[in-house]
Amino acid sequence: MKVTDFDFSLPRDLIAARPLQERDRSRLLVLHRDGTVEHKQFSDFPAYLNKGDLVLINNTKVFPARLSGFKQNGGKIEILLVRQKEDRVWEVLSKGSYTGTVTISDDLWLDLFKGKTACFHYTGDFSDLIWKYGAMPLPPYIKRLPEQSDKDRYQTIFASRQGSIAAPTAGLHFTQEAMNFITAKGVILRSLTLHVGIGTFRPVRSTFLEDHAMDAEYFEIEGILPREIREVKASGNKVISVGTTTTRAIEGYMSGICHVTSHNGKIQGTTDIFIYPGYTFKAIDSLLTNFHLPRSTPLMLASAISDRESMLNAYRHALAKRYRFLSYGDAMLIL
Repeated sequence: MKVTDFDFSLPRDLIAARPLQERDRSRLLVLHRDGTVEHKQFSDFPAYLNKGDLVLINNTKVFPARLSGFKQNGGKIEILLVRQKEDRVWEVLSKGSYTGTVTISDDLWLDLFKGKTACFHYTGDFSDLIWKYGAMPLPPYIKRLPEQSDKDRYQTIFASRQGSIAAPTAGLHFTQEAMNFITAKGVILRSLTLHVGIGTFRPVRSTFLEDHAMDAEYFEIEGILPREIREVKASGNKVISVGTTTTRAIEGYMSGICHVTSHNGKIQGTTDIFIYPGYTFKAIDSLLTNFHLPRSTPLMLASAISDRESMLNAYRHALAKRYRFLSYGDAMLIL
């Protein structure tokens, strides 16, 4: 299967630059397995859930990983924190290959090596300083600077485990009222953690899907969750995954495409699973997701839940109806 099989034309004006004022006012395109499409609102999502179903969410928390500072010569430089390598040392992204000191503030500065590795120096609490001086790492397709409001809105209401540089955006539509309504209906709500890394923005540069490699990402799953999922499925109920990141975490573990480092009540490890049409799902029956970029790995994963033809047809409906695309956009439920 070729990457070009997942291409389509996305008008720039359909990429949502900002979130709606109210999270649950997003539109919801419902794609059924027979290919039929319904146009709903996100507030209709609970109507598609039954008592005994299990909804799985990613509780990762985005941190303001984008820092601006000044080089020794006074020139401005921006860096993106990617992953902590050891105490005070981070893998970062920046333009160029600068080596030298970067001053963020009087109480936060760093030594940058070849634009890729940063050794931090600071007075006070590092996390507090990052939240004070950092900006949210909005995706590159959002053509504006991060604003203070993004620290709240580019974050799910159930975010609790800090570590992502991108939001699990399917979860952005949820309000506390929606969560309460779902659980009151008798639906089981469970969470896991997958910290989204820079790989979520990497394009697929190979011609064939089979030649693409995903970046490994850290996940945590409660040890009892796989058994609970098997019990739900055995009872005839569904497991509904909120987002492609949630899906990669649970499928990575249950398919064995992972490296587990701990299994003492909580499963911890990394996964580089790449899900595309032809994959046999071990845990997930349905997917709630946003609308994705052409040729992107999240689009390929969503197509694996239904099929490529149905997915691209649903995208044609979404484009014609002017759905809002990508992180701050509308949602799709694949049943």
